[in-house]
Amino acid sequence: MKKWSGGVFIASVFALLVLRYGLMENPLAEMTLSNSFFRNVSVHLHSKDARNLPVLQNPQISSDVFAADSLISNFSSRTNFSGEELQSLQTWNLLDHLVSHAEVLPNAIEAVKEARVAWEGLMDSLEEEILHNSSNGSMRQKSKEKQCPYSIRKMNSSEFVDNGYKLKIPCGLIQGSSITLIGTPGGLLGNFRIDLTGTPIPGEPDPPIVLHYNVRLHGDKVTEDPVIVQNTWTLAHDWGEEERCPSPDTDSKKKVDELDKCSRVVGGDDKKRDPSSKQINGSIHSPPPKDGPELRRYFPFKQGYLAVATLRVGSEGIHMTVDGKHITSFALRESLEPWLVNEIRISGDIKLMSVLVSGLPTSEDLEHVIDLETLKSVPLPIHRTLDLFIGVFSTANNFKRRMAVRRTWMQYEAVRSGTVAVRFFVGLHKNQIVNEELWNEAHTYGDTQIMPFVDYYSLITWKTIAICIYGTQVISAKYVMKTDDDAFVRVDEVIASLQRVNITRGLLYGRINSDSQPHRNTDSKWYISPEEWPHETYPPWAHGPGYVVSIDIAKAVYKQHKKGLLKMFKLEDVAMGIWIAEMKKKGLPIKYEKDERVYVEGCESGYVVAHYQGPREMLCLWQKMQETKRATCCGDR
Repeated sequence: MKKWSGGVFIASVFALLVLRYGLMENPLAEMTLSNSFFRNVSVHLHSKDARNLPVLQNPQISSDVFAADSLISNFSSRTNFSGEELQSLQTWNLLDHLVSHAEVLPNAIEAVKEARVAWEGLMDSLEEEILHNSSNGSMRQKSKEKQCPYSIRKMNSSEFVDNGYKLKIPCGLIQGSSITLIGTPGGLLGNFRIDLTGTPIPGEPDPPIVLHYNVRLHGDKVTEDPVIVQNTWTLAHDWGEEERCPSPDTDSKKKVDELDKCSRVVGGDDKKRDPSSKQINGSIHSPPPKDGPELRRYFPFKQGYLAVATLRVGSEGIHMTVDGKHITSFALRESLEPWLVNEIRISGDIKLMSVLVSGLPTSEDLEHVIDLETLKSVPLPIHRTLDLFIGVFSTANNFKRRMAVRRTWMQYEAVRSGTVAVRFFVGLHKNQIVNEELWNEAHTYGDTQIMPFVDYYSLITWKTIAICIYGTQVISAKYVMKTDDDAFVRVDEVIASLQRVNITRGLLYGRINSDSQPHRNTDSKWYISPEEWPHETYPPWAHGPGYVVSIDIAKAVYKQHKKGLLKMFKLEDVAMGIWIAEMKKKGLPIKYEKDERVYVEGCESGYVVAHYQGPREMLCLWQKMQETKRATCCGDR
């Protein structure tokens, strides 16, 4: 009996070694095998003996390494997933080294901790849905889909009580979202505030404030004149540095999304109003200010006068217009991003008439998508190396952007035939409704990789690593490309350009920047401190909206990540340039192929990549491409 058991053990070990060798040679075969296995059995996709964990140089994060590991194990042990659902987690268990080394990105530990909470909430919801599926599952699904509306309207003034008003934002804000309130400052002082608050953090008494907009009509301790004060608040860092409008700061050149932080027309409340000013429904409408030094200044809010105020989310910040005129712009601060907003709080001496929130993220009703089969990802060939893999950065509630990509450049023949693969890389959201929508979307279309962290902007470099992992360990491709969900990619021309270049090793292709310097202005979205990068210039790097690396570089990124040797740098495109420069120092011949047709600030005729394209522009570009077979922009004739 012992001999027989020993023989079986030896034979089993031999079989596993042979199988492992085959899977290492063919990652797609591993994926296929694991999918068929996990359809019926629930096991840990990844487990690690604590004795084999890498030595930590920073004891502060040691406990969080185990949190990341348990999160990875947790997702596979809670629920039996279908093959389609497992496809969205193929990169997850290969990212377990993100927080296991001393050098981590800003918000890294928090992002993993919050992801664990978000994931557990999602798993509980899925298990509950399975239990109720036989009776009222379809009704629950429809109910959920309606919880991410495009707009919210509150028009009944009786709903606005004196002690303040709160309005839930179900699925966060995105670029283009707007909040419009119509009301009249009143009371004794006429002071009021608008707070955009984030999701409450378990164990903390108050939620973070993404934007605090405080209107003080009779001034404060700093000034007797009316003033607008903007700020942020978190429990960890308390109030940030306040921004005032009008500002005592003499530097008037600071801008957000090319708009003044404080409009030049904002000043003390003009008691002697211009007689040519017109009053319509109680709202003051002044004629356009004259050119020259005699620009008339005024304050946009006044006691007893109706005002229409709109907060709009831009790319870099949040902007306020009052009665159609730009008043203030507030730059987004690290870890306080629009997608976090889940409630609007309005309080103080203002009599509200209505509140309208529009441009909210909303997903399509999967039951009514006419072209659903055409939009689903095609099965990838198991025994063939792809010409190109394209990884697309996206955030959880950017549903419309992903749908626009699916309907446009993901319809190129190279993508539909399986010679090119495209996948979205999306982090978890702190809002459970958004995560449920993302989960349904991911397993419906089969083109999304869910990341084991909450999607802070400072962590986008982790997605770059994930793209390299997917392109080398999950599938096999000759080249790996990174782009964004607001970029239009001419897939056919990218492939043609790579064929013309004909470089299969050591290649970085894109809009190469060879002499850029770190942004040392603390107000810049891309600010880099001397501690983060002490040198005067960066090594050559390619702009993020669209660059390509050869497979050997992508493999090297994964190997260095696994060893904990990658320099973590929060600007992902520059980070790739830094990593490649290190490879060059170690002897890898590098070829930098510059293509000026990768446009990073919009669209120009002849583009290969056009950045900053909204869903409508994407559809327009695709239609023009189909009709004219030329790369013309939507403003061109």
